[in-house]
Amino acid sequence: MSERREIEMEGVEQLPLSEFTEKAYLDYSMYVILDRALPHVGDGLKPVQRRIVYAMSELGLSATAKFKKSARTVGDVLGKFHPHGDSAAYEAMVLMAQSFSYRYPLVDGQGNWGSADDPKSFAAMRYTESRLTRYSELLLGELGMGTVEWQPNFDGTIKEPILLPARLPNILLNGGSGIAVGMATDIPPHNLREVATAAIRLLENRKSTTEDLLEHIQGPDYPTDAEIITPKEDIDEIYRTGHGSIRMRALWEREGGDVVITALPHQVSGNKILEQVATQMRSKKLPMVDDLRDESDHENPTRLVVVPRSNRVDVDQLMSHLFATTDLERTYRVNLNMIGIDGRPGVKGIRQLLKEWLEFREQTVRRRLEHRLDKVLQRLHILEGLLVAYLNIDEVIAIIRSEDKPRPVLMKRFNLSEIQADAILDLKLRHLAKLEEIKIKGEQEELEEERQKLEQILDSTRRLRTMIRKEITADAEKYGDDRRSPIMVRSAAHAIDPTSLVPSEPVTAVLSEKGWVRAAKGHEVDVKGLNYKSGDSYLASAHGRSNRPIYFLDSSGRSYTVQANTLPSARGQGEPLTGRFSTPSGVRFIDVIGGEMKQKMVVASDAGYGFIATVGDLSSNKKAGKAFLRTPKGAEAMRVLSIDEDSRWLAVASNEGRLLLFSLQDLPELAKGKGNKMIGIPPKRVESREEFVAGIAVLSGSDGLTVISGKRKLKLKPSDLENYCGERGRRGSKLPRGFQRVEGLIAGIK
Repeated sequence: MSERREIEMEGVEQLPLSEFTEKAYLDYSMYVILDRALPHVGDGLKPVQRRIVYAMSELGLSATAKFKKSARTVGDVLGKFHPHGDSAAYEAMVLMAQSFSYRYPLVDGQGNWGSADDPKSFAAMRYTESRLTRYSELLLGELGMGTVEWQPNFDGTIKEPILLPARLPNILLNGGSGIAVGMATDIPPHNLREVATAAIRLLENRKSTTEDLLEHIQGPDYPTDAEIITPKEDIDEIYRTGHGSIRMRALWEREGGDVVITALPHQVSGNKILEQVATQMRSKKLPMVDDLRDESDHENPTRLVVVPRSNRVDVDQLMSHLFATTDLERTYRVNLNMIGIDGRPGVKGIRQLLKEWLEFREQTVRRRLEHRLDKVLQRLHILEGLLVAYLNIDEVIAIIRSEDKPRPVLMKRFNLSEIQADAILDLKLRHLAKLEEIKIKGEQEELEEERQKLEQILDSTRRLRTMIRKEITADAEKYGDDRRSPIMVRSAAHAIDPTSLVPSEPVTAVLSEKGWVRAAKGHEVDVKGLNYKSGDSYLASAHGRSNRPIYFLDSSGRSYTVQANTLPSARGQGEPLTGRFSTPSGVRFIDVIGGEMKQKMVVASDAGYGFIATVGDLSSNKKAGKAFLRTPKGAEAMRVLSIDEDSRWLAVASNEGRLLLFSLQDLPELAKGKGNKMIGIPPKRVESREEFVAGIAVLSGSDGLTVISGKRKLKLKPSDLENYCGERGRRGSKLPRGFQRVEGLIAGIK
């Protein structure tokens, strides 16, 4: 069996799976990077774009030709050059035809090619028609002049160009984006005249710095009139490093009392803006906006009208808010990643990019001139032979008439080459006139003059670059236009604080024993008389304002924050706080706090530790809350007590009937923590719950104190309290008999 297996496996290459998969993935990665996702610095095109443009040129779809169905182009692209999905090829073609996507479109479309509001709304390729634009001549004009190398197509039946001989740096003019394996590219479009001027600057002086080039290139130039508001120093840094981000902002103007938005950032849909603003209006986050309209038409492609509620609305503040919260202001990533002239991908600064393109252009022009020179020399060689024939026309005719194979005889008699002899034999009788000899001599003189010029240019780098400069200048004059995206200095946009939009009204937040919360309007609310769920009852309440936060404290000492206006109405039974926050297992909510942020309060645990904090210290923006009061093992947090100007003393009582009074000044003021010891209770007794703090009370100098033990109350006058005064942290004095089981303290004699 093993012998048979060896015979079957003979001639089959065997590899470890890890080695095979590594090589396969590497091959795939390089294919995606080099042959799909990244543009080339030479012509600025990805393979599918290059093949579409070339296929259209082969179909004769120049800018002056009649339109042809797009399906015809896509069919040729797929059948001859790009064996992939038709929808992907057609989408690439559509992108090159959309004036709102491409700064200088390569395809001239007829029919529905999508809109700025919905770029994907283009018609199927069987309905649309297309041809190339005038701009595409910059890529195709020199294709048949020996300027580029060719490669077999996927099945080896025909050849296709490896690159197109771009006469301008299309890589910058139209930009491009793509995602490869482990890398991506985002090259913004630029203005043709600016890029051409910068290229000429670097061509004339190869020592030009990035700063020199940026005197000409202001920044990206998107196919929209919206403003670029990125600071100049940030734009310059992008061109130095090859990556960064560009920020665009919509254009708007005042028309009467309304705000009219006339231009949107690149690839931003007006419908999306309307939806974003309408969402804010529905959620009452834009009370200063009364109406929103889309008045866009053919004459005004972008016209969005925002109607303020009144003339008192600060329009500048409103627009700043919309810029900060909608796509009216948008950031675009810039990553100048491309395949260089060395065939390797890399991120390039603007100087390196233009330098490589100029090298590509010099090589292209040199090949074009060399190709033309070969043609001129070849024609001169033929003309030289024809002139010999005309000077000896009778003898040539005699040889042709008498010889069976006249070519070798002619070659030997007049010392001609095969090409010259064939040209003589191909002459027609009508070309034997005397006039033809004069034409040949005239053509010889013209070609000889052209030959000398070509050789002079090819022999001189300076003349070659002068020629390239003139061609770039002519193309910039022919195809260039003014900048569309102005670069402006604008202040940063700021969203309006949502709380500032909420009216300031008195509210009472109510917390139940089971942790359900609700809010009632006003401060005169019978909180205990509200309707509670079965098995639930009133626990705590706090007065606040509708535009301010309400804070909650749980038994573990964590604090939580909620905006008062988001609490459910007290007409119902509220909602559980556990639905809003992530609380530790076994923890319950014990208090609700409102009031001014700077209001001081006593925060304590029943282990006998506490400190003074402000209401604002409770603030937390996390769903899991904030670790506000650190409680010892076995201890729990207690409800907080407010402090006013008259507060002097803190009374602390343990459940075993010990009472201690000490000055509030002895407690530290902390933002969070465990605090200092208020009354001396052994930690082990707290952990076992044998002894703990049963009540605390804040007293003024004239306040008495009520001690509660079951149904019994001990009323202590200010003079009685002197017996319980002591230093903070002491055990305290024993209460009278019958009050060894304290349940709480109340400031004042109740």
